[in-house]
Amino acid sequence: MLLLALTAGMMGAVNPCGFALLPAYLSVLISAESRSPGRAVLRALRCTAALTAGYVLVFGAFGLLLTPIAAEIQPRLPWVTVAFGLALAGLGAWLALGGSLPAFSAVRAPRLTGSTRSMVAFGMAYAIASLGCAAGPFLALVVSGLRAGSIGEGLLRYVCYAAGMGLVVGVTAVAVALLRVSLVTRARRLLAVVPRAGGAILVLSGLYVAYYGWYELRLTRDLRLAGRDPVVAAAEGVQRWLAGVVDTAGPLTFALLFAVLVLGPLIFGLRRPGIRRRAGTR
Repeated sequence: MLLLALTAGMMGAVNPCGFALLPAYLSVLISAESRSPGRAVLRALRCTAALTAGYVLVFGAFGLLLTPIAAEIQPRLPWVTVAFGLALAGLGAWLALGGSLPAFSAVRAPRLTGSTRSMVAFGMAYAIASLGCAAGPFLALVVSGLRAGSIGEGLLRYVCYAAGMGLVVGVTAVAVALLRVSLVTRARRLLAVVPRAGGAILVLSGLYVAYYGWYELRLTRDLRLAGRDPVVAAAEGVQRWLAGVVDTAGPLTFALLFAVLVLGPLIFGLRRPGIRRRAGTR
């Protein structure tokens, strides 16, 4: 059951309702400043942990507290999806036109990409957009264990579900962050191009998230629209491919990738100062 919960969390990261928010999150990462591989990895890990916490927090609250009134809440969730998608598209347009992510002083507000609170909020929005597709497996695996009387088993399933979600997001986030550093290090002229590219991805992701929310609103009024929208059908084809890749790779492959991506740059970053010190003493 714990392995099943871990796998369910991995699939939750690429669920049909919210999977477009994954490239949106990655585009925010590549639009941020990266000074070294080690720092890029640490920032990606911090942001991924915060995003995952926000995601599972919403799912946990939904499962334990909101299930009795889910029938009243769920029809209104697509409006949140639409609003959040349009906000992301607006931020992406700003970046694509040459703007930069807002950096505020610690007194007024946290930086968008460096703030734990902002990433928790992003994860919560990710979860709200995903509830329609991913809440079922979560409730069946995690909440059922808690309600069956085994609190310890239920909490272990909850942790495994969160670990699965974080594993997929973490591998992709660290890989993208390292790619961003590598590109900028090799070609300084990409310093201006990379944030714009991230903004363009953010625009597309945000527009699709908003469109999907609108599609869900229309679907509640006319069930005959199911499977007939060409935009959603095309996106669902991509989502099924991603889900197949995640399912085929499995937890072990992702865990190994995560270890290599994280430990490699960190060890290299720790050893380089020592190499420089030895070189300076000669």
